Amino acid sequence: MSTTQSERLRGLLEPLVAARDLDLEEIEVTPAGKRRVLRIVVDSDEGVQLDECAALSREASQVLDDSDAMGGAPYTLEVTSPGADRPLTELRHYRRAVGRLIKAQLTAGAGSGELVARIIAVDESGLDLEVPGVKGRKPTARRVSFDEIAKARVELEFNPKSGKRDAQDDEKIDENKEEA
Repeated sequence: MSTTQSERLRGLLEPLVAARDLDLEEIEVTPAGKRRVLRIVVDSDEGVQLDECAALSREASQVLDDSDAMGGAPYTLEVTSPGADRPLTELRHYRRAVGRLIKAQLTAGAGSGELVARIIAVDESGLDLEVPGVKGRKPTARRVSFDEIAKARVELEFNPKSGKRDAQDDEKIDENKEEA
């Protein structure tokens, strides 16, 4: 996609996305046979619901049809949220990942290598992490600045560490104690 087309699309779509309190993460146009696919990726601190994507798709479709930003060739419009494997590149991405496990490739200045750790806190300069202990050792705290991270992604966890219990959990524990 040419820079001019990208800028025109961003100029048309950003106000629609912002009006819904969403962040426009990415605009991508890719060929798909005789057609093209226009993929609009949006996100927010609360995540994005399917209904929100559908409503934004209808609005974006109308705006695109009324303009010539996509030219005369046919295209398919997709409005989606970022996948679980999307790279963490912006401060807001890291903030949204607090409590999650990440895999980061460190720069040469930070010792290179790969680091898998849980984000505990984020500020303007970097991350406070909890590095899991190995072979029964306790987790350790580590501070990593953003300039020490070459790239990072959220790691998928099928049994995420929760540290939080709610009132229902406490009631179940009490019930089990009474039954025993």
